[in-house]
Amino acid sequence: MNHYILFYETVDGYVEKRQPYRDTHLTLARKASEAGELVLAGAYEPADGAALVFKGKSEEVAEAFAREDPYVKNGLVTRWWVRKWNVVVE
Repeated sequence: MNHYILFYETVDGYVEKRQPYRDTHLTLARKASEAGELVLAGAYEPADGAALVFKGKSEEVAEAFAREDPYVKNGLVTRWWVRKWNVVVE
């Protein structure tokens, strides 16, 4: 299994604007975590973006999450991308 980081850039006022979608986003994240796909996730400080670390056979595991994330679907994420991460210590 490989690691992939999903990077988010977010809109101004993201913390306030995410509230209507937060429960759905967290449910999606918990399901991915329980499935062994999502390893770590969180917003930056200040909250102008976020990073989510996934484990899977390909970047599709992270890309699929982003496509279903209500933050992405509702325009709170202005840009997202995935990078393979070569982990040397776990």
